[in-house]
Amino acid sequence: MSRDNALPFSVAKTENFFDRLGDYVGDVFYDLLPEQGYELRDEQIYMAFQLEQAFKKKNTIFAEAGVGTGKTFVYLLYAICYARHRGKPAIISCADETLIEQLVKKGGDIEKLEEALGLKIDVRLAKSREQYVCIKKLDPLANKTKDESILKVHDQIPDFVFDSSSSMKSFEPYGDRKEYPWVSDETWEKIAWDPLQQCSTCEWRHRSGQTLNREYYRHASDLIICSHDFYMEHVWTKESRKREGQLPLLPEPSCVVFDEGHLLEFAAQKGLTYRFNFESLQKVLTGYMGQDVREESLYLIEDIIVLHEEWFGLLGKTATAVEGSNRLEIYLSENIMDIAESLYDKVNQLLEELVFDSELFTIEEYHVKIIEEYLEFFSYGLSILLKDNEGIYWLEENDTTSSLVIMPRLVEEVLKKEVFSQKMPFVFSSATLSQNGDFSYLASSLGITSYDACSVESPFDYENKMEIYGHTESNQKEKWEIISQQLMDNEGEGLVLFSSAEEMQLFRKWADDQTWPFQMLYEGDQEISTTVKEFQMDQSSVLCSYNLWEGLDVPGEALTTVIISSLPFPPKDPVFQAKRKHSTQPEKEVDAPYMVLRMRQGIGRLIRTNEDFGSIHVWMTAGEKELHQQTIEKVMPVNVIW
Repeated sequence: MSRDNALPFSVAKTENFFDRLGDYVGDVFYDLLPEQGYELRDEQIYMAFQLEQAFKKKNTIFAEAGVGTGKTFVYLLYAICYARHRGKPAIISCADETLIEQLVKKGGDIEKLEEALGLKIDVRLAKSREQYVCIKKLDPLANKTKDESILKVHDQIPDFVFDSSSSMKSFEPYGDRKEYPWVSDETWEKIAWDPLQQCSTCEWRHRSGQTLNREYYRHASDLIICSHDFYMEHVWTKESRKREGQLPLLPEPSCVVFDEGHLLEFAAQKGLTYRFNFESLQKVLTGYMGQDVREESLYLIEDIIVLHEEWFGLLGKTATAVEGSNRLEIYLSENIMDIAESLYDKVNQLLEELVFDSELFTIEEYHVKIIEEYLEFFSYGLSILLKDNEGIYWLEENDTTSSLVIMPRLVEEVLKKEVFSQKMPFVFSSATLSQNGDFSYLASSLGITSYDACSVESPFDYENKMEIYGHTESNQKEKWEIISQQLMDNEGEGLVLFSSAEEMQLFRKWADDQTWPFQMLYEGDQEISTTVKEFQMDQSSVLCSYNLWEGLDVPGEALTTVIISSLPFPPKDPVFQAKRKHSTQPEKEVDAPYMVLRMRQGIGRLIRTNEDFGSIHVWMTAGEKELHQQTIEKVMPVNVIW
C-alpha cells in the first residue's frame, strides 16, 4: 500500500467497490489466512458473505456466531475496508473494558490481522469517563491521604497538568485506568471521574486525562473502540453538547459494530438515565442567585431549594437496600409525588424567568447555557417520574451525598429515532443473540424494525472436549468445600463465576481461611486486564469473578475448568423489578432468558480453540433445579451429568 489508510485492494473507476471488496475478502479467507496457518472455516466465509450484503445495503444485521467461528476477523475486515472507503472511522462498541482489551492487547485479534495481512491499522480507544483519573478529586486527596497507591498515581501525573504556563503543544494523553494497575477498584472510585463532577465548569478540564484522550481518538482513520456504555452516553449527550458549543463524544462513523450486542439494551437504559444529585441542583441554583437577577427569580429559586431538600429527605427515609445491587429501592408516596409535581412546575417557571434574566445581559452567556441545560434536564427527568409506568427509579448513596436516578423503562423509541434511523451498516455480533433462532425479542427491545440475520454454530468438538456436571446445593458452607475440592482435583487452572459481588465476597471470606496450593485471584483487587494477564501467565492459578461471564479469552491449560457458583439470575433491583412488573410471566419472560443467556456466555469461556478441553460445574438449589433443569439442558452444548 502507498499509505497506511489506503484500501488493501485497488478499485478502478469502472469497478464497483463491493465487487472488489468481495474478491478481496474471498482471497483473505480462502488463501491469505490459510497461508499464515489459519484454518479455513466455512462458518467464517458464510458470515462474511452475509455481512457483505448488509454493508452493501447499509442494513442492520444480527450475526450470531458460536465460539471459534472467527467472527471478530470478519467484522474487523469489513469495518476497516468500509471506513477507508467512506473516509470515516468505524466504531466498534464492546460490552465492557475486558472485551476491548481482547481486541487491542498484544497478540489480540487486531494485531493478528495486521500481521497476517500486512496491514497497518489505526485503532484508538474511547474509554468511558470512569476509566480516567479526576485531578479535581486526586489532587486534594493526595495532600491528606497516606494511601500509597493513591500517592503513587499522583506522582505519575505529568508535570504539565499542574503547570498552567505550559504550552498546549506539550500536552500528551494520560490518566487511563490501565496506567495504574496496582490500584484496586474500590480505591479507583475515590480518584476517578464520577457523575457528580461538573466537568463543564472545572478549572482542570482542558488538562484532564479524558479531554486529552478524546482529542487523540477523534483523529482515528480506521477504528475507534469504545464500550456500549460510552457509545450510549455519546448518543444521549450529542445534541446537548452541540448546544453548549462542544463536540459530541464520538465523531460521525462510517458504520457501527456492537460486539456482544445482546447487552446493548442495558447500556442504553444506563446511558439514558437522569441522575439528580442532591448537591448539584443546590450548586447550580446558588450560582444563579449569585448573578444579578430579578426578584421573581430569587423567590422561585428559594422555593425550589426548600422543596428539593424536603424531597430528598423523604426519599432517603423510604430507601431500602437490594442484595446484589448498589441501587436502593424507593417508595414513591403520595407526599413525595406531590412535591415532585411542585418542583416540576417551579423549575419550568424558573426556565421562563431565565429568559428574561438573560435578556438583561447581566449574566454571562456561558453561565446561562449551563443553568438552562441543567434545569431542562431536571424538568425532563421529573416528567418521566410523574408519568405512570414510564420510569424506573432508585436512590444511590455514598459517604457524602445522595443521587436520585430516573431511567426510561423502554428505550426502543429513543434508539429507533437517534440510532437505527441512520442509513448506515449496524452489525450485532455475539454467540448469543437469538432465542432458539428468533431475533425478534432483541430487535424489538432496541427499536429495530428491519434487519438481516444469520446464525452459525461453533465448529468445536464439544462432545469430546467438554464435560458438564450439575450440582445441587444443600447449604453454602458445604458448597464452598466441594468447590474447593473441585479446584484441588483440577490443580487450579480454574475460573469461578459468581452471580454477584456479594456472593464472591462471601466465598472469599471463607477461602481466606483455607490453604491453597495455587494463587487465588479476585476481580477488583487491581486493574482487570492486569488480573487476567496474571491468571493467564500463572497456569495453576484460579480467577474468581462476577463480571467475566463474557469477554474473557484465555485459551490453553491456564483454564481447564469453569465453576458456576450459582445460577446467574438478574438482581432484584429496580430495573429488573420494572421488567417483571410489566411481564405476564416474569420468571419465564425476564428471569429465565437472562439466566440462560449468561449461562451460555459463561460456559463459552472454557473452549476457545480446537486444542482446549475441560469441565464445567454448575451449582443450583433444589428448587431451581426443579424449575429450570430442562431449560438449562436444552441450551447446553453437551449432556449434563447430575
